[in-house]
Amino acid sequence: MTTPDIAARRAVGACAALMIGALTLTACGGSANADHEDGKGGSDSSRTSAAQIAISAKDGSTGASINSTGVKVSDGKLTEVKMTVAGSGQAVPGSLAADGVSWKPKEQLERGTKYQISATAKDTDGRSAAADSTFTTVSKDNSFIGTYTPDDGTTVGVGMPVSFNFDKAISNQKDVQSHITVTSSSGQKVVGHWFNGQRLDFRPEAYWKAGSKVTMKVDLDGVEGANGVYGVQKKTVTFTVGRSQVSTVDVNKQTMTVVRDGKTVKSVPISAGSSEFSTYNGQMVISEKYKKVRMDSRTVDLANAYDIKDVPNAMRLTQSGTFLHGNYWYNQGNPPFGRQGTSHGCVGLQDMRGGQGDTPAKWFYDSSILGDVVIVKNSPDKTVTPDNGLNGWNMSWNEWVAGSAA
Repeated sequence: MTTPDIAARRAVGACAALMIGALTLTACGGSANADHEDGKGGSDSSRTSAAQIAISAKDGSTGASINSTGVKVSDGKLTEVKMTVAGSGQAVPGSLAADGVSWKPKEQLERGTKYQISATAKDTDGRSAAADSTFTTVSKDNSFIGTYTPDDGTTVGVGMPVSFNFDKAISNQKDVQSHITVTSSSGQKVVGHWFNGQRLDFRPEAYWKAGSKVTMKVDLDGVEGANGVYGVQKKTVTFTVGRSQVSTVDVNKQTMTVVRDGKTVKSVPISAGSSEFSTYNGQMVISEKYKKVRMDSRTVDLANAYDIKDVPNAMRLTQSGTFLHGNYWYNQGNPPFGRQGTSHGCVGLQDMRGGQGDTPAKWFYDSSILGDVVIVKNSPDKTVTPDNGLNGWNMSWNEWVAGSAA
């Protein structure tokens, strides 16, 4: 199964050039013509509008920002701004600041797209100025973005790292990492770790403190990540760490004990991996939740071992395919839950088809959030690798810090 990308897109900026002549105001290579009170277009500079319009994307430029392109005016107020996709004429919605001196698109622009902006303004004497610019935004080939988790405004479990996956290999890792800061209201020190050229995760030494607020500031707009490849993101993301829930699966006992805020709330029987397909040991973080999902063994290189189209109450623990999920087919000729492991590496909980009813699987699904920790112990298998899912907690703090480029 493929993990849905949760993605966020932002861009590289380009500076505006502003030129003022005796009779003509030029913004970013466009034209700004003053209206004259005599109506004859005369050359009396005393009648030229004092309003000066600046369009941040220079006329004729390529590589313009999808993030910070806009219009500003000094010594006047904007009266109209029109932005369109060049060629199609499709309007780009924008918003005018309350003071009338700036305008920006409501949504980020598309990469590798040609746009046109025309703007008019008036000074305090009512004299008009105009400016325009045609430009192309930064191309995908010359820019990089990072999809990240968690999303802005979410509440997550204590094990949720901040994880970036970049769409280009990053060779200038120090500069890129230094333009991403992650801080917590708990005061915990947060450090980034590069797993490879495209993945950068941040976490504290121990799990986040329950109830803390975490802020991630991304300022990659214009940062060179590799030769000729620049960042296109500028954003502040905040999320809340909810209550602490850490659940421990004991493969020897075939049970899972759920501890919330330091207190045991329930212990339930499970079915872990069989002796042939054992479950990973280690600390794993719930990264996705599905009320129903198809599980096809061919996606994890197990030939035609199974293809179940409606696995209920499923929660992903590793990118390689380990889930903790409901199991409605287990008791068909098998011992009761809690007796032995029979799965292909997942952790199964008793459930009903459709994920309904008062079952352990439904209870645990409803009680869990993304970022909750599930620890597996006493399995004959190895410990899960730190980069298989959001599972960097399986790396010592010294190793984690050693992987920082900042």
